[in-house]
Parts: sequence; structure tokens; C-alpha cells
Amino acid sequence: MTIFENGGRMGNPRYTEDPQTTDSQNVLDGKSQVLLDDDHAGWQGEDETWREREGHNELKHVAGLGELEDVTEVEYRKVRLEKVVLVGVWSSREWTLAQAEESLRELAALAETAGAEVCDGVLQQRSRPDGTSYVGSGKAREIADIVAANDADTIIVDADLPPSQRRALEDLTHVKVVDRTAVILDIFAQHATSREGKAQVELAQLQYMLPRLRGWGAALSRQAGGRAAGADAGIGSRGPGETKIEMDRRVIRTRIARLRKQIKEMSGTREVKRGSRRRYGLPTIAVVGYTNAGKSSLTNRLTGSTELVENALFATLDTAVRRTQTRDGRLYAYVDTVGFVRRLPTNLVEAFKSTLEEIADADLIVHVVDASHPDPFSQIDAVNEVLQTIDGVERLPVITVFNKADLIDDAKRERLHALAPDAHIASSATGEGVDALRADVESMLVDPDVHVEALLPYTEGSLLAKVREYGRLESLEYRDDGIMLQAFVDERLAARIMDVALHEPNAPEHGDTGE
Repeated sequence: MTIFENGGRMGNPRYTEDPQTTDSQNVLDGKSQVLLDDDHAGWQGEDETWREREGHNELKHVAGLGELEDVTEVEYRKVRLEKVVLVGVWSSREWTLAQAEESLRELAALAETAGAEVCDGVLQQRSRPDGTSYVGSGKAREIADIVAANDADTIIVDADLPPSQRRALEDLTHVKVVDRTAVILDIFAQHATSREGKAQVELAQLQYMLPRLRGWGAALSRQAGGRAAGADAGIGSRGPGETKIEMDRRVIRTRIARLRKQIKEMSGTREVKRGSRRRYGLPTIAVVGYTNAGKSSLTNRLTGSTELVENALFATLDTAVRRTQTRDGRLYAYVDTVGFVRRLPTNLVEAFKSTLEEIADADLIVHVVDASHPDPFSQIDAVNEVLQTIDGVERLPVITVFNKADLIDDAKRERLHALAPDAHIASSATGEGVDALRADVESMLVDPDVHVEALLPYTEGSLLAKVREYGRLESLEYRDDGIMLQAFVDERLAARIMDVALHEPNAPEHGDTGE
């Protein structure tokens, strides 16, 4: 059991050893470098910068639930600019001390992204969490002293807490308690910008809230009608009673059903776009990876895009499709996807299912890994764990690239190469290794292998444009009776050409060069 105290802001943490341990590692030392680049440290202490980010970092409450104000007030607490103490429990049967410390450092980065100021962290070793208060009454009193010493407002627990444990810990420490899932949901709510993204986050929030309504106390058990209302409660208060918690459940379930319907309708629009890409044989590469591994920055490098990239956890929630060309002029696209994290809430995975399906529709996966992270392979495992839940992903080839090579030394380069000899080492910041990665990606794209020779009417200029974009044009002749072309395309585009061709001198053949 270890306790790590900090007399002030996180800039200069101090370590105090618990009598039960001799380990002297500081669990929060260097936490900002775990998932955030070095320049993130410049945000701390810069009042003007924090004021600019203040609106962006404000907790977004679930919309449209006016009847549930007391529920959201309890469940979704404002952590923006609050001073927080982190609490973790680990067992040697499941984790090593280093893994437990890394998880708490990651929680610190998540809390900072949510806008909180991390004051201190407490890491407790025990065979299993206490069934009542998660940490036990004695440790809870120690945590209460740390909270008081730091004038903290909130405790963030590095676990998914059931309501009973959270309430017990609140009663013992006299401050608000939120869990890891609530913090991740908060960050997603901050960064959701599209209508679909906001609906997906709200759905995840409500699914998280629903099983946690039971036993919230008097605020959620008010009786509307029935005997509890009393004989003098007046007209409209009598009749079949329904408790406040039952009304909350009913409203939440209704809202969940409505959101699922909306998301299904909105996912139909994306399916149309995916269908268009499939229809014309546009090769697609899904870019996946741990949050803040540099997926968007690397995608910009690969495509020459100038899209603004934010250095923050979960900065990308909405799938972005960016097109580029091979050296011989064929179009293909990179799909930049939402980042993953350890123990990603299952509600979020379910809510973003339609977005994640973009990955399964790709021809190839580029897995971006933060090379500067202390344990990049644990992040690879976390990403693969989520990918395994997506049907169809297992059939796709994967290219692994260690990004942020500019932040590692030669010794780490050698270790990464020894452990993953087939992986690329690159830097989206300097451009190192990007050309080799691009060449590897393009070498794995499926070549259009159907040779067509057809006479198109002049009214099919748009189809000719598709041949130029998605196929390989061999020859083109403008004649009085139409446009004679020879090209290599995929089966779907070949079928469209044959459907509108005025006549077909040669039927399409796989691999036929026409020579």
C-alpha cells in the first residue's frame, strides 16, 4: 500500500512512504508525459490559455432531461477546474506495481483533459477492493485527510464503481466521488461536435446512468401520488403512486430508445457514403490506435491534409475520411477513427458501434502506436481488445507504425525494432519514416484487375471521371460515336461500364492486358 502526497500543484510532488511498503516510486511523477506531448505542460499555470480552454473543458450534461436535474447533478458532477485526488486499488494477482502506477498516471492525464487539477494520488494494494467503500474505512479516513490537506473538491477512483461503494466513500471522505468511466464520458461529451457524435455520447451517458439510479436516497424516492402523498395533498396528487426513481427510469428509457433510433437514421447516411466508396472500388485504410497516439497528425502527413489537430485525449470523435492518390494517380482514402483507451466503457463501445463499423469496411488497418509511451505494447493490447469486438476486422491486414519517433532515443528504437521487426518507426512531426510507410500502404492496395474496352456515350462523362479516379486508364479516344476507352478497373466499376457501353468490342477479363 503506497500513499503519494503533494503539498501543492502537481508540478513538484513529494513522496511519503507508508509503513507497509518500502517502494519509493512516485506514482504521479511525470504523469503529463504519459499520454500528452511535452508542450502540454505549457498549459499549466498559463491563466490566459486556461481561460481560452475554459468553455471547451466544461462538463456537458445530458440534454433534454429537465425532469432529472437532481440525478444528473449527483451523477455527472462538474470536475472542470476542480482540485482532485486520485485513488486506485491493485492486486498482485492481476497487476504489477508498475502497471498500477501507469494506470493511475493515465487517470491523471484523463482528469487533466477533463479540466481538473490533480493534487495527489493514493494507490492501495489489497487482495480485492473493499465491498463497502472500495478502499476500507481506515484507508478512507487517510484519504479524507489528504483531501483536506489539499483542499480538494473531488475524488476520482480508477475503477468503475457501483453506486453503493461510491456513496459509502463519499460518506467517509465528505467530498464528491466520481469513477473512471464518468471522467471518460465527460471528455467525450466535451469533444463531441457533430450531431451524431453528441447523440452517441448522450446514449452512453444514459446507459451508464440507468443502472445507477437505485438507492440514491430521498431525492430519488419522492412519492408522486398514492398514500404517501397524504389525504391533504390535493387534487392530482392521489391515485396510483409512482416514485421519482421510477419516473426517472421511464424517462431515461424513452430517451435511450429515441437516441438509438436517431443514431440508426444518421448511420444510414454514413452507410450511403461507404456504399459509394465500395461502388466505385475506392480502397480504404482505417487508421486506429490509442488515444493521442498521433493518428490524425500522421494521417495529415500521409495525405497532405492541413486539418487542425488538437494535442489532447479523445480530440477526434467523429470519423474523418481523407483522400489521397497513389503515385500512378489512383485515388484511395484514409479513415481517421476515434482513439481507444484501457478499459474503454462498454457503453461507449456500443454507442459508437456504427462509427467503429467503418474499420471493418476498410481494406487495410494502420495501427498507430505512441513510441514515446513507457509501455507502448500495453496500448497495442488495449486497442486490439476493442478491435476484437468488431465483426470482420480479423480478416484485415494490419500495418503497425510507432509514431513520435522524434521523442525517443536510439536505445528505444532498437528495442522497438527487436520486439516488432515488421513495424514502421515514423514521426508525424518531422516526417521521418512517412514515405516508407506510405509506400508500404500503397503496395498492399488491391490493384484493379479487370480489363475493359468499351465505347461510352458522351453523356457518361461522370463515369469516365470515376475510371480516371479509381482505375488505371490505358487509352482514351474521342470518336464521333462516343468515347472509346481501355482501362483496368475493379469488378463493380467494370459492371457499371458494361451496363452503359454502346457496344463492347472485348468482354472484361481478369488480368487481361489487352496486348
